[in-house]
Amino acid sequence: MKKYDLIVFDWDGTLMDSTGHIVNCMQQAIKQLSMPPLDDSAISHIIGLALAEAASTLYPDASEKVIQQLASTYKQVWLESSFDPKLFDNAFSLIKQLSEQELFLGVATGKSRRGLNKVLESTALSDFFHATRCADECHSKPHPQMLEELIDYFGVAPKATLMIGDTKYDLQMAHNAGADSLAISHGAHDAKLLQACQPLDIVDNLFQAQQWLNTNL
Repeated sequence: MKKYDLIVFDWDGTLMDSTGHIVNCMQQAIKQLSMPPLDDSAISHIIGLALAEAASTLYPDASEKVIQQLASTYKQVWLESSFDPKLFDNAFSLIKQLSEQELFLGVATGKSRRGLNKVLESTALSDFFHATRCADECHSKPHPQMLEELIDYFGVAPKATLMIGDTKYDLQMAHNAGADSLAISHGAHDAKLLQACQPLDIVDNLFQAQQWLNTNL
């Protein structure tokens, strides 16, 4: 009897090597709006949040109008960028294997629906995921809404659900939804920050994630 019925993945920094691209796009948006400069590490720490929440975290004293301007400018920079982030090594093989094991697969991401649909199509992964939730459809992580909706959609128990992500927001969301979590350290947040959220384990990459899943499913 398998332990998990539903595996939910974060996208940026978990399946796709996009952390650097996100940071670069946000830096361009900040520059366009002549906002106070930030270092790259500060920006990487907000990856995983919904865009407006991320912008307000970066600039907590900014007005709502400025926050919306930053979010809108970032989105435009990202959509117009010619850079094409790639999946992490082993991402496609891992998702395909899990699909063949008759598990429910989902995505819970801080991306917009338009952004997620774009990368699902470009990576040819869309057919493997049975349901997805995005930050413009639900409360931002670490609120559990995205994960709770996926759990309800598939009709599985929270404890039969595993969330895999690279940020504390992913792991906190899993905890808030009553689900288990597996952390991966090749994305936005380092192992020390991830460990503080008490995931079941921390893996360094998707090859290790596959080994972990082969042992623990």
